[in-house]
Amino acid sequence: MRTEKIRGHKRRQRDIEKWRLENLEIRWDLIERYNYHNTKIIIHPWCDLSIIDSKIPEPKGKTKQLILSGLIDIYNSWKEQLNKLDQPFYLKIWLYEPNFSKSQVVCGVGERIARYENIFFKPVQSKQLQASYQLDIREKLNQLTWVYSFDEYNFDTDDINESGEDKAWFEKVLKKPHRITNIDDSIDLFSIKRGDLWIGGES
Repeated sequence: MRTEKIRGHKRRQRDIEKWRLENLEIRWDLIERYNYHNTKIIIHPWCDLSIIDSKIPEPKGKTKQLILSGLIDIYNSWKEQLNKLDQPFYLKIWLYEPNFSKSQVVCGVGERIARYENIFFKPVQSKQLQASYQLDIREKLNQLTWVYSFDEYNFDTDDINESGEDKAWFEKVLKKPHRITNIDDSIDLFSIKRGDLWIGGES
């Protein structure tokens, strides 16, 4: 698999600002219908699916910093709006590394609160968020509390075909460090660490 080269950085940076502005207002219709709303990084090429078996490199440098600044601005804007609700809510930034393009702002109400509070595995041994960003973005980051978790992909025994390539892949994957969670007497959930995840918000 070859790695694509990102071109047109000035255009990407204009797209980032457009994405930021378009997501400052929370979607109340989605909150009312589904009890949650999230905004992902919908910016070309990171929101695209590759059709030529190539890998899109993660944002870096100024582009990454602009996206992170946008995520924090969206979080702060949603927080002001959600504070007007007369009910509890969940609001966090999910910051992925090295899979930064998966990062997003997530809010939920009702039953979504407990679900989001327990959705990620938090290891006993924590890590500090290492922020090698420019000063204004570091100051924004430091205004939030960041909790370290694992970015994992999960599958259970029902996902595995007992014959053919799936079984061979499953046996190979289980040679890597993983967690096993018992769901019931017949199904186990297997969790493989893919990267790091920091959950940012008010403590």
